[in-house]
Amino acid sequence: MKIILNMKKIFTFLFLIPIVLLSSFTPQNDIEGVIGALRSGNAEELSKFFDDNVELTLPDKSDNYSKAQAVQILRDFFNINSVTSFEVKHKGDNGSGQYCIGTLQTKSGSFRTTVFMKLKGNKQVLKQIRFQPIE
Repeated sequence: MKIILNMKKIFTFLFLIPIVLLSSFTPQNDIEGVIGALRSGNAEELSKFFDDNVELTLPDKSDNYSKAQAVQILRDFFNINSVTSFEVKHKGDNGSGQYCIGTLQTKSGSFRTTVFMKLKGNKQVLKQIRFQPIE
């Protein structure tokens, strides 16, 4: 009887260890998904992180756009400025959201890129993205 109780304790312990360990890992950071989309110059992939409205700042225009408008504007931007790479200079968490600053290298020039995300419900959404030409 004592052996059976000890075996139950051991199996319970062995069963709980993986659950505790796996629950301590967080899923992929949303900002990492945004960085991946920027590296590939993929507006559709980037749009998966958009809030309902997104503030876009581009060299020739700046405004608040609906998700559908923002996708089209970024698609045009990436078509004109074919992305070769995106190098993260700094990223962090400001309490209510995440941000990232980096350099977007394109065939037509480099852009200082700033991304701001905000917690909405239990998900980080992209609220603002800026592309400023580097002279």
